[in-house]
Amino acid sequence: MPDSEPIFLLLPSILSLILFFILIKRKQRRYNLPPGNMGWPFLGESIGYLRPYSATSVGEFMHQHISRYGNIYKSNLFGEKTIVSADAGLNKFILQNEGRLFECSYPRSIGGILGKWSMLVLVGDMHRDMRIISLNFLSNARLRTHLLREVEKHTLLVLNTWKEKCIFSARDEAKKFTFNLMAKNIMSMDPGHPETEQLKKEYVTFMKGVVSAPLNLPGTAYRKALQSRSTILKFIEKKMEVRIRKMKEGKENLEEDDLLEWVLKHSNLSTEQILDLILSLLFAGHETSSVAITLAIYFLPGCPLAIQQLREEHLEIARAKNQSGETELNWDDYKKMEFTQCVINETLRLGNVVRFLHRKALKDVRYKGYDIPCGWKVLPVIAAVHLDPCLFDRPQLFNPWRWQQNNGSRGAGTTTSSASSSNYFMPFGGGPRLCAGTELAKLEMAVFIHHLVLNYQWELADTDEAFAFPFVDFPKGLPIRVFKS
Repeated sequence: MPDSEPIFLLLPSILSLILFFILIKRKQRRYNLPPGNMGWPFLGESIGYLRPYSATSVGEFMHQHISRYGNIYKSNLFGEKTIVSADAGLNKFILQNEGRLFECSYPRSIGGILGKWSMLVLVGDMHRDMRIISLNFLSNARLRTHLLREVEKHTLLVLNTWKEKCIFSARDEAKKFTFNLMAKNIMSMDPGHPETEQLKKEYVTFMKGVVSAPLNLPGTAYRKALQSRSTILKFIEKKMEVRIRKMKEGKENLEEDDLLEWVLKHSNLSTEQILDLILSLLFAGHETSSVAITLAIYFLPGCPLAIQQLREEHLEIARAKNQSGETELNWDDYKKMEFTQCVINETLRLGNVVRFLHRKALKDVRYKGYDIPCGWKVLPVIAAVHLDPCLFDRPQLFNPWRWQQNNGSRGAGTTTSSASSSNYFMPFGGGPRLCAGTELAKLEMAVFIHHLVLNYQWELADTDEAFAFPFVDFPKGLPIRVFKS
């Protein structure tokens, strides 16, 4: 009997464990999860999901999964149980319920390289405060005056260097334009200055790491990016120290009307928060806009009618400027670029600079009969909606006229994008996390296109196409040959 005593003592614990596992199993069984495949242990299906594919498609992986499981399916991606959504309604529902049912949840490696105070990874009140700072700096009044002039100036600085019949990378030229614009307006750094060029060099290394596998090992792109991040932050901090000293001495430079100056004067952010804010805005303001401009340069030669209509629109604006004796574009000119906005929308719809977003369920959510368990990762795939033939007629066709209200029918086989389709057009995200730089990005594209079509014709100098890695890029940099108009 004494020998059996320990068994009796352990019996309640054993029964409790058994009961616990039974309850866990029952809880798991009560979820009506979407169909899908969880893939390999730990790796899941991440390798297949991240395999490069044409940016004007959803890729073979996504196509096969949608065909087999439908627009909502389960998977294991980035080391987490995931609900993947190619469903327009669910994507909109996720973004509109940010902070209530879902919240931003990017892989830890992204926060490690962009910083814990980056707007991309922040949630809740801190994200709201950072976003307000960005929106104040990118206000409509500032866009209409200061930023419009800056965008045009930096556009011309790039385009005026293009020589007749020269071949160069359209991607690199677009990146030069957007980087110089952001560096000037964030920290008053002049294009071509040695310190600007050095920062650009470090930033290129940094960007390679942001989009690489998060392997913090010697020689990897990720490790080099972390080193470049440190160098960039030290550079920004030195700029901050100089500004603070000038402010204390009353020697402020009125020409330094930039984000750094505004944040130092009007916010209570710590040094670390300011550094991450500036780095994240440099990243967001430079990378996505440059890719979008490159995509427009890529798509337009395949649609000569669109180039013709763009030229007519911008020639009319230019003639009116000449008659009035004005040289610089103003906000009224920008608002006249109606067909240009159609081209911008179509470029963003077909090219999908932002392919998908990272979210996490804060509560158990039920949608269309499926359960999304609390804590699961949720991936709204924006590109899948933009390329859905049920929403957009012939979605692989570059057709700017689909965005016209009255559908002028100048393009072959054109159809207007229906109101319901437009409701699901979300190139800049949506809800409380709608990109703060949305209007600036569209302004950059419009002004660049204005001067491009007025002054140049171009052709692709080599075969190249946009690929999703999943970030969008051109393997050869999109080589083009230009001719002066």
